Amino acid sequence: MRQSSMMIILFLSIPMLALLNLTVGSVSIPASDVFNILFGSGSDNEVWTNIVMMTRLPQTLTAIACGAGLAVAGLEMQTVFHNPLAGPSVLGISSAASLGVAFVVLLSGTIGGGIMTHFGVIGNTALTLAAIAGSLSVMALIVYLSQKVQGNVTLLIVGVMIGYIATAIIGVLKYFSTEEDIRAYVIWGLGSFARVTGGQVYVFVGLMCVLLPLSMLLAKPLNLLLLGERYAVNLGLNVRQTRLMIISSAGILTAIVTAYCGPIMFLGLAVPHICRGLFNKSDHRILLPATLLGGASLALFCNLIARMPGFEGALPINSVTALIGAPVALWVLLRRKR
Repeated sequence: MRQSSMMIILFLSIPMLALLNLTVGSVSIPASDVFNILFGSGSDNEVWTNIVMMTRLPQTLTAIACGAGLAVAGLEMQTVFHNPLAGPSVLGISSAASLGVAFVVLLSGTIGGGIMTHFGVIGNTALTLAAIAGSLSVMALIVYLSQKVQGNVTLLIVGVMIGYIATAIIGVLKYFSTEEDIRAYVIWGLGSFARVTGGQVYVFVGLMCVLLPLSMLLAKPLNLLLLGERYAVNLGLNVRQTRLMIISSAGILTAIVTAYCGPIMFLGLAVPHICRGLFNKSDHRILLPATLLGGASLALFCNLIARMPGFEGALPINSVTALIGAPVALWVLLRRKR
């Protein structure tokens, strides 16, 4: 009964927080006008219509998809590696996406005279494609190595080394880049839900709507992996093939989110722990949907805080996710420990 109540609360929190994201901000818009803009005849105030449809609605949809994707990817990584500190970026996929963006942004100052410093629509598309190219290249390498390497620890170390190599190359590129391009790259690295605009938001949300339900099908293999690899093999599970599927699922989710939103930190690491504490369960048939809903809710809440009235523009989303989520995760973990 308690689990059903918690699941309902998480589910209902998403539309409530989404409505707050649409109404609250530097410009306050009444909820009735928001409903009219979304479902009715529109609003007499054209500025409000543009704010809701062009800015706040894409941000809200992006936050939901991003939070859900990273949270599910984090849960999958923590289970397959049996490591509570594992997150979506553990295999170096986020670092590779950052490297792809670094080549586009930082080299533009040297080769093209800083043409990418002011992103614009074309610039955003170029950054997205560069991030996808970088992350999927490393994703292919990780999938290949996962078939050759027996132990999870070795694969984990390989991912960490890939992250170090990417960071080193980015450091060299920064050294030879202009100040404006370095600033543009740093801003990208802070993460943002506002970067996905226009038709990109529907592509991004559409991809996540396909991938997340497929991830839910991995609940039974994830439960078997919790019992240990030897026990899972005795129950007829193909551990190598299952590990490949789980890593591919988590890696693709991370790659797409990083490509569109930048390297969003903390959500994938903390939300699975929060959901384990709230539900007091290790069953992935419960944890996977709970983590999906919890990730979407926390991302919406962080986006709301980042755009609170009184702030000029928006705060860096990575700073907000850490400041808001870390105390919550600590409270849940300490409460569970007691």
